[in-house]
Amino acid sequence: MIKTIADALAAQGYDTLTPVQEAVTDPALTGADLLVSAQTGSGKTVAFGLAIAPTLLGDATHFGPAAAPLALVIAPTRELAMQVARELGWLYGPAGAIVTTCVGGMDQRSERRALERGAHVVVATPGRLCDHIKRGNVDLGDLRTVVLDEADEMLDLGFREELEFILSEAPEDRRTLMFSATVPPAIAKLAQSFQRDAQRITTTGEARQHADIEYRALDVHPRDTENAIINVLRFYEAKNAIVFCNTRAAVARLTAKFTNRGFSVVALSGELTQSERSNALQALRDGRARVCIATDVAARGIDLPNLELVIHADLPTNAETLLHRSGRTGRAGRKGVSALIVPPKSRAKAKRLLGWAKLQATWAPAPSADEVIAADEARLLEDPAFTAPVPEDAEAFVATLTERFTADQLAAAFVNLFRARASAPEDLTDPGEKDDRPRPAFGPSVWFSLSTGRNDGAEPRRLLPMLCRRSDLTKDDIGAIRIRDDHSLVEILATSVPKLEAALGSDMQVEDGVTATRLDSAPEFARGPKPPAKPLRSGPKPHRKKPYDPDAAPAPRKRPSTPPAAAAPEVRTQEPRKPKGERPPKSPKTERSPMKPGAKPKPKSDGSSKPKAKPVWKKDAPKADAPRGGKDGQPRKGKDGKPKGGRPFKPREDKPASGKAYNRAADPSKRSTPPCKAGKPGGKPARARGGDAVPKRGKGSSRPK
Repeated sequence: MIKTIADALAAQGYDTLTPVQEAVTDPALTGADLLVSAQTGSGKTVAFGLAIAPTLLGDATHFGPAAAPLALVIAPTRELAMQVARELGWLYGPAGAIVTTCVGGMDQRSERRALERGAHVVVATPGRLCDHIKRGNVDLGDLRTVVLDEADEMLDLGFREELEFILSEAPEDRRTLMFSATVPPAIAKLAQSFQRDAQRITTTGEARQHADIEYRALDVHPRDTENAIINVLRFYEAKNAIVFCNTRAAVARLTAKFTNRGFSVVALSGELTQSERSNALQALRDGRARVCIATDVAARGIDLPNLELVIHADLPTNAETLLHRSGRTGRAGRKGVSALIVPPKSRAKAKRLLGWAKLQATWAPAPSADEVIAADEARLLEDPAFTAPVPEDAEAFVATLTERFTADQLAAAFVNLFRARASAPEDLTDPGEKDDRPRPAFGPSVWFSLSTGRNDGAEPRRLLPMLCRRSDLTKDDIGAIRIRDDHSLVEILATSVPKLEAALGSDMQVEDGVTATRLDSAPEFARGPKPPAKPLRSGPKPHRKKPYDPDAAPAPRKRPSTPPAAAAPEVRTQEPRKPKGERPPKSPKTERSPMKPGAKPKPKSDGSSKPKAKPVWKKDAPKADAPRGGKDGQPRKGKDGKPKGGRPFKPREDKPASGKAYNRAADPSKRSTPPCKAGKPGGKPARARGGDAVPKRGKGSSRPK
């Protein structure tokens, strides 16, 4: 190893190297392209710094004058790029290297002047580096090596085109190193396109890498998610903690609430400027802030030495994000806790995420107020202040306290002062209890009008965090929100109005272009016209069948069998029924009664008044067959006098015409009737009892009734 690099490692307290650092510093891999799969927190930054040192320095121990960059390191986010620059700064500092950053959100003119002065190593984000290349601010002609840190994250963020452009502008004989937590097909394809015979290095797996992290899944009631986070922070009292949320609005809401509860909080999200994000991280490193509330922008690359606790206020979208979030703690052999806040409706999702990530979590309720107090007492009893000697300048004051107060009074004062330093814990509801409590009354309030409405895209989910962020209010201080086309109405708790007006100032400016105006009285919300009442139903109610009740009295009949005594009895006369034998027979064809005696038949269309011939049934049909047609052997004619259509008339050869009507149904040999059908075409099917079954009598039967 180069002496200046070894001195830098010794100055930072490095006694041994991590597995990934030992793998990439193998002398057999010097000068080769590498595709390294290593988990977060395994020392990848120092690993590729050691891997590219021989390529940059060769046999020398110090860098020469700075000119065009010799090494290029590309990171997906600004925070990770700044962190990589700091790590390479102390690693290459004894060798005299100049490390320059080119990241979005910073002054581009300052970066251009730094590149013109010269740099040995450039650490950049893809978008800003492409801009400098296109403007001609950076010369990649002398580039010896390119490092892609968190390559899978860059592809997920949509930087494929930028990476391909940057690598195409670099010299072809360069050395390319890719570091990624996983190697999906997209990374493998990129490696094949821009690397030459890359050596694959796989180090510690996910399960072993997260062995120093204790995973806890905390069951909470839906209305106690934020209170549970407060209790978790108080229970562990970590030096540094990160609370991850899925949205910027959730970050703003929790930041405002925790600040009001006395926590030293900083926010970290994509809507902040680069300077604000850098200041937030520096406040955590310096100890000026203890809790960071962030989106997934801080899930990768953020290295905080004293980070002991990670809280997932919102469950991540996939297992990979869960691993990267949790990987902010438990780094370099240090212990850490990763707590998932799991309401009942998210329990199944939490189990799936833990299963996909191959992690084992301890399921338990969130710490209660009693558990937080017990943890405080245990920490208080172990405090080294009890065993520390009395300072010389405080001996007189200690003597005064012991003379004036008793031991109980001193102990009580000590406990009260200790508890006043931290936020009080919250009483949590049982996770299995149903939330059926009535909503408490809002109390006296004052209405304000905001100069933004529905036409400007105003929504309650935007106005609520806007007011909380601007005036340090919480959602409990804000009541009803009514959106109108050109303005919005917001109800503020009366006790919180002075704080709101003091925060907004004399101009009542909430945000750019949005002002607030206090109303003298509550606005009247006009409702639409009340729909007319439905007319009453006339007539009897529709019948509804009641369930049968065996013990109920029978309902009275609608018409009593005996009329009331006051009314005269009604006399009815009934004609005697005719005997059944005297009933005139009906026609089997028309089901109509025959003509009455003495009535004349209705004349036909051809002038004939002769009645129709009685149809011939099977049993009455003559045995002798007659040719098809009329009695005279001629074809039958229709009403218009023309012969009926169909097959032409042809007398039978086997039996001569006898002048009588021929009925094919009278000859069983000429019939083809299935056993399950009636004899008459179109009749209903009969129940079959075999091949010789007789059709049942009925409407479809050919036998007369």
